[in-house]
Amino acid sequence: MLSRVANSIYWMSRYIERAENVARFIDVNLKLMLDIPNGGHNQWEPLVNVTGERDWYLKHYDEFSQANVIRFLTYDLDYPNSIFSCLASARENARSVREVISAEMWEQINTFYLSVKHSSGAELELDRLHDFYTKIRNGSSLFDGITDSTMSHGDGWHFARMARLTERADKTSRIVDMKYFILLPRTYDVGTPIDNIQWSALLSSASGFHMYKQQYGSIDPKHVADFLILDRLFPRSIHYCLIKAEESLHQISGTPVGTFSNEAEQYLGRLRSEIDFTSIKEIIAQGMHEYLDDFQKKLNIVGEKIFVTFFDLEHGPKNVYSNSDIH
Repeated sequence: MLSRVANSIYWMSRYIERAENVARFIDVNLKLMLDIPNGGHNQWEPLVNVTGERDWYLKHYDEFSQANVIRFLTYDLDYPNSIFSCLASARENARSVREVISAEMWEQINTFYLSVKHSSGAELELDRLHDFYTKIRNGSSLFDGITDSTMSHGDGWHFARMARLTERADKTSRIVDMKYFILLPRTYDVGTPIDNIQWSALLSSASGFHMYKQQYGSIDPKHVADFLILDRLFPRSIHYCLIKAEESLHQISGTPVGTFSNEAEQYLGRLRSEIDFTSIKEIIAQGMHEYLDDFQKKLNIVGEKIFVTFFDLEHGPKNVYSNSDIH
């Protein structure tokens, strides 16, 4: 497969997943505003902080109002990680590989993009925002399902899956980290009903509330963190995402899992192994935010190694590759 094609498929999938997760960030904030007694009126600034784009935001917006933050994260085409920007980038990447992806995939991504574009001029009421962001989440899930059911599960499909899961691992870590940013000025709420509401909202934002309740029953912060970070079976947990992303990476290269033939496999395998043998007790002892911050930095390095190994036309080890090329 040509590097150009693999690169476009990879970023098409990452941008769709990123758009979905930005919708999840906003939706969890909306849930907190409705559930917390004081309305959670000051929850919009932490939402910007958790994206890591506070400095960019302050250069373009004068205050952390609901309208500004929603515009920033949803429609701002100058911000490359807004939902609209992500869908536009995903669509352009899909357009460049229309001969490789299925017609159904192109139809869904095009419809998805146009639906958000048509809504960009409308002022949504607060009680309609939840429905709007639910549609974005469902649009992304539909694209994933169409991809799995209409695209041959060869190298292209594995690039798409690896991209989706590495992006999801990063965004799940940021969803958990939201608790740090939201609770930071209100440590006296720890252990109160408000604390439980916040953890429940985080679980819902990761579509994990019912699976968690089946496994643990009552809300316990330690168990919630364990579930979203270390669970091997829940498809949005960090651990699960890394296991499956590593499987796809090795399917592309043909190298057995547990060994490596390039730096992408080495760094992703090392990160996955660290989580294999990490307990929630150790994470809490290190500090949740500190652990997640360190994880995000290591995952960024994995992304850089994937780029250099497969997509970097000037410095990468191969410009054209297949399983047989590498071995």
